[in-house]
Amino acid sequence: MQTSSPALCAIVPVDSFSNHLPYPSTFSFGLPTGNRKLKLSRLQAGFWESIRSGLIKNNSTQVIEQTSSSQEDEEPLPEEFVLVEKTLPDGTIEQIIFSSGAEVDVYDLQALCDKVGWPRRPLSKLAAALRNSYMVATLHSIKKSAGEELTEPNNEKKLIGMARATSDHAFNATIWDVLVDPSYQGQGLGKALIEKLIRALLQRDIGNISLFADSKVVEFYRNLGFEADPEGIKGMFWYPRF
Repeated sequence: MQTSSPALCAIVPVDSFSNHLPYPSTFSFGLPTGNRKLKLSRLQAGFWESIRSGLIKNNSTQVIEQTSSSQEDEEPLPEEFVLVEKTLPDGTIEQIIFSSGAEVDVYDLQALCDKVGWPRRPLSKLAAALRNSYMVATLHSIKKSAGEELTEPNNEKKLIGMARATSDHAFNATIWDVLVDPSYQGQGLGKALIEKLIRALLQRDIGNISLFADSKVVEFYRNLGFEADPEGIKGMFWYPRF
């Protein structure tokens, strides 16, 4: 995969992995190892204690049902705020809006992918990927003249950045498709996009966060707290042989 500026276009799309051997580094951002082991040991202890209790009392395995919760409790609460506001030389005011729940037009996303040089993917698959993501974070540019409201219909709104995450909704999340419009790169927006996405995932009590990074942007993710192959764990990939 080629990008205009690798510092912010960080994730190799799944469709193009086979064209970029050796495989990209697997990165993980998670809770400290000690905390993970402690939490896991407590879970295991509770699990086996419940099994043992059921066997002693009823001489049969006790089925433990998870407490039901509403769909609203399961889904991440979206947030939206102004990340950057600046006045352009012509007097136009530009705001960069971060959102973790905004709708993404697949045609706008395809145009953004074209700008960073990613290979085209079917629109139906792009729509499915967005629909099935646990969280989609976006950056939009909104330009307005002085005195206008952001809700004015003639205001220019443009998708300039996106990152999405898939998750098991409990422990793990993987970040995919991080991209920023080349004309907006070099301003720290990619860093802010990832940091806000990580914070949103942590707020949902998801502490194991991974991604697949192109070799050119390894240091970019190291500076954000990611580690390559922590504890010697290596990613493995399977591809169709035809």
